[in-house]
Formats: sequence, C-alpha cells, structure tokens
Amino acid sequence: MIWDVKHETMDREELHRLQTSRLQQTVANVYENVPYYRELFDQHGVKPGDIKTLEDVTKLPFTTKTALRDNYPFKMFAVPMKKVVRLHASSGTTGKPTVVGYTRQDLETWSELVARFVTAAGVTDEDVAQVSFGYGLFTGAFGLHYGLEKVGATVVPSSTGNTEKQIMLMQDFGTTVLIGTPSYALHIAEVAGGMGIDPKSLGLKIGLFGSEAWTESMRDELEKVWGLFATDNYGLSEVIGPGVAGECRERKGMHVSEDHFLIEIINPETGEPVPDGQEGELVITSLTKEALPIIRYRTRDITIKYSEPCACGRTTARLRKVTGRTDDMLIVSGVNVFPSQIEDVLLRIEGVAPHYQIILTKKGYLDAMEVQVEMTEDAFTGNWRDLEELERTVRARLHTVLSINPKVKLLEPRSIERSAGKAKRVIDLRK
Repeated sequence: MIWDVKHETMDREELHRLQTSRLQQTVANVYENVPYYRELFDQHGVKPGDIKTLEDVTKLPFTTKTALRDNYPFKMFAVPMKKVVRLHASSGTTGKPTVVGYTRQDLETWSELVARFVTAAGVTDEDVAQVSFGYGLFTGAFGLHYGLEKVGATVVPSSTGNTEKQIMLMQDFGTTVLIGTPSYALHIAEVAGGMGIDPKSLGLKIGLFGSEAWTESMRDELEKVWGLFATDNYGLSEVIGPGVAGECRERKGMHVSEDHFLIEIINPETGEPVPDGQEGELVITSLTKEALPIIRYRTRDITIKYSEPCACGRTTARLRKVTGRTDDMLIVSGVNVFPSQIEDVLLRIEGVAPHYQIILTKKGYLDAMEVQVEMTEDAFTGNWRDLEELERTVRARLHTVLSINPKVKLLEPRSIERSAGKAKRVIDLRK
C-alpha cells in the first residue's frame, strides 16, 4: 500500500519543479528570518536570488551540528516562539543539547511523513503497535506514535525499560508491530526466552527499527528470533525526526520523502557531490519545515542514493541502510574501522550472541582493540578447546575484514549491560 500516492509516485520532472520552488522559498525564508543564515550567506557571497535550479543548492554553505549548539536554544528558529507548539532535543556528546522546534503545521507534516513509511512497511489500521522508544525530548517515540495513529493503528506507548512488562503487554494486548532500537528488540527476545516464552509465540508481524545503525546480519537475527518482518527507517532530530525515509516491502533501500527533503550525497573529505550509486555522506535540506528550516545539513551518515523507480510503485529516491558515520569511524593503528563491520562479522559466527562491545586502549604509543562478545548458551560444551577454537575463529574473521588483529574476549551470556535505548558499542579509553 502507498499512503500518499500523489507525492510518493510523482513524475521525477514534476518532483524537481516542486523541489526547486520549495528550495527557493526556504532559502528566502531563512535569509529573512534567521540571522545566522543571513550572516552565513553574506559571508559566502550568496543571495536567495542566486538559487534558480536544484543544482544551485551547491552554492549554499553547509550547516553542522555545531551551528545549532552555538545558537542554543532558539536562535535558529525562523518563527516567533508563540508559533512553536513543541520542543524536542537530542543529547549532545558535549555541552548543550541540540534543540528543535515544531509549529502546528510541522507536527501535521511529521505525522504524514511517518504514516508514509509505516504504511510502506505494511502497517494498517488493524495493527496494534507497541512503541518501545523512550518518551521525552527524544523525537523517536513521539514521531512514530502520531504517525501510527494517523494510519489508524492502535498505539501502546510502553516506552523503554521494564522488559518483562513489555512482554506482558504484547501477550495481553495482542501487539503485532514492535517499534524500538534493534538492540533492545533482541534484548526483549532474550528476556522472553528466559521467562520460558518463545518470542515467535507472541505473534509480532512487523518490526519498525531505527535510532542506531544496524546491519543486514542483525536484521536476519531479529527475523529469526521474532518471526517478524524487520524494516529500517531513517530520520534525525535536526531535520524533523523519524520520517525522512523508510523501507517498503521490497526492502531495496529507504524511500525518501523528496517533496519535503532535498538530499545530496557528498565526498566527506572534499564536500563535492558524488553520483548516484556511489557511497558518501548524506546532506539534507528541509523544504517545508517552518520552525526550524535547515540548509545543507551534514548528517555525517554514510549511505548511497538510488534514483531509479522501485518495484513497489514509488518513484522517490532511496537510501541504502546507513553503514556508519564519518564521526563514528574509529582509527586503530592507522586503520579505519566501523563498528558495523565488526557487528556484521560477529553475527555470522555460530556460537556468539549479538551482544558485544569494542574496548579501545593504549599500550604505550600503540592502539589496542579488544572485542568482547557474549557466547550463546549452547556454545558452552564444557571443553576448553572448543572455546579456544571459537575465539580463534572470531579473531581470524575480524582480521580478514579489518586488516588488524584485535584481542577477542568471550563472555558468558548476559554479561554485557543491556540498554533500552541505543546500545553502547564502543568504549574508547585512549583519551
């Protein structure tokens, strides 16, 4: 099913005309109403009138998260506060959080965009959807909540934590759709197993997972333990929250709501655009956001853009699952390492569980990396040599992919602390 046939199946030429018009309006709006952008554009010698085609977007400077933090809390808003009816914020790695605002129209747009991707995943008004994201300043829970209500699904706002109660609600309410981080979804399944409950018996049909990067191997694991259809979706608070893109039943990439967002893929080193089908950093310009319009926002997320039509009937461009971030990349002894690479290796090895941490330390002037990974219950054979062989297998396969030799430490099941939010995969002690 397609929620918004008009815009999700729009002719590409017609779409580009709409995008151009909305880009011009957005640029004029921020120049007029956001002092930061007016000063930034003037510094780069660009005026709203210079934007005549979509390609002219490259004349505009990038926006980074630093700009939002430096203008904390409301200086990036393009409307007076009396028009802002909702505030959200994302936790920052340092200093103040990134604050985002929504007008009433922004909230209506947001719900529509989420309705698109949950419909694409197969959710209907006959489903019971359990939202296991944390409710609060984080955009994930509220974004999914109102979008799911928009399509008529029954929403269970269970939030995070209290995992045994989550399972009880699934049983008692007949939950058919689970929303949360993929790592927490696996934890719920693990707890259910410990309660003597087969996760498959709970009857979940669809998983809408996001908020952290996850691999195809993780998808396979989720579908195996839950017996559901797992989909990925993409969004970020600075742009709107969840709703930028999401997978359809074909799962050949996440469909972008291009009538609301202009996307570019750039070389993260040079800032220059790269062609469709080539990996690079995702850059997003909002085209309809009222409270916090944003120009050429560097997401730091690594992906690929595909523009050819999808078998599902949608004509919107698609994004490959995010495989890492330019600022999440680890440099270990001069080698670039993404945690997603390590996850993909581990999930392909029988005998290890999908729970791990990467510990980075210094030995003198040299980097050292230890991968701690839990074993499955059936991996404990009582034979020490079996453990040694499993450790060698993990180390060898990691070396093949990473070109470095990390230390591997096998842990007992449930040794790594669980999180109801984003799993903490990397502990960097080198600083």
